[in-house]
Amino acid sequence: MKKSTQLLLMLLLSVFFITGCNSNSETDTATNEESVNIENSEVNEDTEGTEETLNAKARTVITTDGEVDDMNSVLRYLLYANEMELEGIVLTSSMYHYAGDEEQGIDPFRWTGTEWLFEMIDAYEEAYPNLTTHAEGYPEPEFLRENTKIGNISNVGEMEEITEGSEFLQELFLNEDESDLYVQTWGGTNTTARALKSIQEEYEGMENWEEIKQAVSDKLILYIILDQDDSYGSYIAKEWPEIRIINDRSNFWHFAYAWQFHTEEVNSRLQGDWNNEHIKGHGKLLDMYALMGDGNIIEGELPEEQRGSEEYLENNPQYNRYDFISEGDSPSFFYLIDNGLRSLENPSYGGWGGRFGAERDKLFKNTVLDYNPYTEHYEAEYSLMRWFDDIQDDFAARADWIIESDYADANHNPTLTVEEGLDLEVEKGQEITLHANAADPDGDNLTYSWWRYFEVDTYEDSNVEPLEVEKEMAGDLQLGLHRNLAEGEVTNTIELSGSDTDTVTFTVPEDANSGDTIHIIAEVEDDGAHGLKHYQRVILTVK
Repeated sequence: MKKSTQLLLMLLLSVFFITGCNSNSETDTATNEESVNIENSEVNEDTEGTEETLNAKARTVITTDGEVDDMNSVLRYLLYANEMELEGIVLTSSMYHYAGDEEQGIDPFRWTGTEWLFEMIDAYEEAYPNLTTHAEGYPEPEFLRENTKIGNISNVGEMEEITEGSEFLQELFLNEDESDLYVQTWGGTNTTARALKSIQEEYEGMENWEEIKQAVSDKLILYIILDQDDSYGSYIAKEWPEIRIINDRSNFWHFAYAWQFHTEEVNSRLQGDWNNEHIKGHGKLLDMYALMGDGNIIEGELPEEQRGSEEYLENNPQYNRYDFISEGDSPSFFYLIDNGLRSLENPSYGGWGGRFGAERDKLFKNTVLDYNPYTEHYEAEYSLMRWFDDIQDDFAARADWIIESDYADANHNPTLTVEEGLDLEVEKGQEITLHANAADPDGDNLTYSWWRYFEVDTYEDSNVEPLEVEKEMAGDLQLGLHRNLAEGEVTNTIELSGSDTDTVTFTVPEDANSGDTIHIIAEVEDDGAHGLKHYQRVILTVK
């Protein structure tokens, strides 16, 4: 059943969508080159598939505009900060939030201030001893304080002022570390644009300008959640067209304000009862995590956006107390977590951060669709929604880490390897057997599951011409992409024998073409608190 009417009704009730809901098309102007096959994309082309790529932590910097869902994303990120190499956090503006400038006659709009970031770091400091008991690699609180900067916040898209945030990014973009740097863009791109413009103003015209420009372009990957000002389209896309872009323009809504209208099967861990049991009462850090009707009032926000208030619950009876609000920005760091799904190797592979197709060279959007078994049609957003249970269970386990000072009193993820390796060449008609080996740091019992991520494969199960993809819109906002099954269209035709054991067997289809790929996912789950998982993706290429 179509969800458009329900979603549209809900979204139109929110001022968030009323105050600037023009889904910008800046990223469409990034290049005029023809669309390219994702398999030939340049993302990580120098290291794709190497041991270094699989094992190195992703390097990242966060830019955020301070909305309630940004705040929630920061809180969750701090529990996962050991999984990435964080360079810093920069506060910026967006069309939805800006601080204003009294001298310029610009009034603030929905501005939530700057202190909330530092208050969260203070709460993280209290949790830090316990977090480091459960996992290595958490950044020291003082490092976070020293590397949290205020960027261009005075107005939407403002990129003329040089700020401490833009100077911080400028130095980061120019330093000698040539490894990929993911710029998580939770608000506008304006502080990033100011940093790039400062580099251009300083070096353009110099003999080595093109070399510097290429080095910066080769380093940066902007993971943009929507387009929340015009600084990408008006400046970055034009002056820095070689920078790689991953643009989530619609999937993020489904871990944000549109979550409630999914099928119940994917939403069980977003409900108030679940949050009350597993997230609330887990220390000062998660006391700051905003839930529906929890009494959390955000200074500077509009009254109608105060989702923690009793009034909001009364005016929005579709919500229960402690229901999930939103973390629309979290997919940008879910994408960076090395959980065995190998999403960093190629945006089309898919993982906790969703799945992306090549719109043009160096530009990737959530245009690819996964099959939703609950609605029985293909949906772009299901590439994110399919992971909700695993994502939330993992979050609950890390919430326990905050309050448990003894390693033995909380659960930790198992590990998993595949004996045959992760990249295999196979023959048409060949019978393949794969063996999974798992271990659990807590000594928990383990269960295995194998499944084929058939939507990612280049091998096609069906020769039936697919139906056209339809956009789901709310005004100018794209909420999703859907495609119904065509008559006679089939899915996932490769039978896996032993899929619930540590050994799986299947046969490569006889009608596969040379170069076709087949993606097999191995999962292991423990029987400890929250049932934690780890994965391994095996990619088979037909000779």
